[in-house]
Amino acid sequence: MAQAFSFDVTSKVKMEEVHNAVNQSLKELSQRFDFKDSKSEIELNQKESTIKIVADDDLKMKNIIEILKLRLAKRDISPKALEFGKVESSFQGTVTQVVKIQSGLSSEQCKEITKFIKELKLKVQASIQDSQVRVSGAKKDDLQTVMQALREKDLSFHIEFANYR
Repeated sequence: MAQAFSFDVTSKVKMEEVHNAVNQSLKELSQRFDFKDSKSEIELNQKESTIKIVADDDLKMKNIIEILKLRLAKRDISPKALEFGKVESSFQGTVTQVVKIQSGLSSEQCKEITKFIKELKLKVQASIQDSQVRVSGAKKDDLQTVMQALREKDLSFHIEFANYR
């Protein structure tokens, strides 16, 4: 009987790394001259997996986002794992934006991955399990081909591979 091999396509972000990146971003904001006497701040809510960014104006908001993306990238967290909300004005003349950190794949994202794998026409099976996709097949080479194709496809969301057996 042939041995079946499998791996999971997931989307999990290490919150410890996000926490460290936010702290490094805050430290950089406190040291930069252009943010001196600014009301800018970054606040991480780990329970809700969100980052709240407050800035004096749109330009400073863009700068804070770039600093945060740079710090996250240095900690191997893809910018695709961030879902940016709408920029809202507040009473004190500041602007606020909430950034949601992706954890798990939505059903639409799982369906998109499954459809793409089936279009490859390899002898593998893709099945949706909660917030991940399990890909199984008889040949490791087919699974590695699927992994490579998923890496090369420019998906609009963050994915990673786990439980490769």
